[in-house]
Amino acid sequence: MGRAFEFRKARKMKRWSAMSKAFTRIGKDIVMAVKEGGPDPDANSRLRAVIQNSKAVNMPKENVERAIKRASDKSLGDYKEVLFEGYAPHGIAILVETATDNNTRTVANVRSYFNKCDGSLGTSGSVSFMFDHTCNFRISPEGIDQEELELEIIDCGVEEVFEDEDGVHIYAPFESFGAIQSFLEGKKIEILSSGFERIPQVTKKLTEEEAADVEKLLEKLEEDDDVQNVYHTMEE
Repeated sequence: MGRAFEFRKARKMKRWSAMSKAFTRIGKDIVMAVKEGGPDPDANSRLRAVIQNSKAVNMPKENVERAIKRASDKSLGDYKEVLFEGYAPHGIAILVETATDNNTRTVANVRSYFNKCDGSLGTSGSVSFMFDHTCNFRISPEGIDQEELELEIIDCGVEEVFEDEDGVHIYAPFESFGAIQSFLEGKKIEILSSGFERIPQVTKKLTEEEAADVEKLLEKLEEDDDVQNVYHTMEE
């Protein structure tokens, strides 16, 4: 198996299973998708993807519809996606993806977490080169011949296809998202969920005590409402 498989296996055990946090993330994704491409999922591929993800975390349909209606209100402020880069203790690189309607607040909060946990917030580009920006899709294995699918979809830039108990997973570079989404929809293959991840190219093994120092910073970041995802180079 490749790096995407190992990365997913490690992250499955992480804290993102909390429904309240997942719903907050989905709600922001809906606002950004509607502001970008309108409230009609048939004409907005990004919104279609977010709605698929809302089903994957069992977000009630009425919550989704309410979020789309709110996002359609022109008086509602937009969320801006901001990426923060820095280092945790013991030389562990950290990438923090945020969606914020108040960048001043978010910058201050993220900087304070790094400072309080003996980390350092870096400049743009300081650690992002250590991660591969990927897109991913999860589809049902029912009626799917994995080898045949790999052959058909390789021209879309797919790098890794594997199956686990949650379904068949497809990983590719970030820029391949649209082509893969169009391919799967054209083949009438149900997309259970999709998204983007940043996979570390190299990870660093720490002692139990050192890992605990890094976890303190990860927990503070992940608890912040403006934070969507946190990635790091610590070996899980």
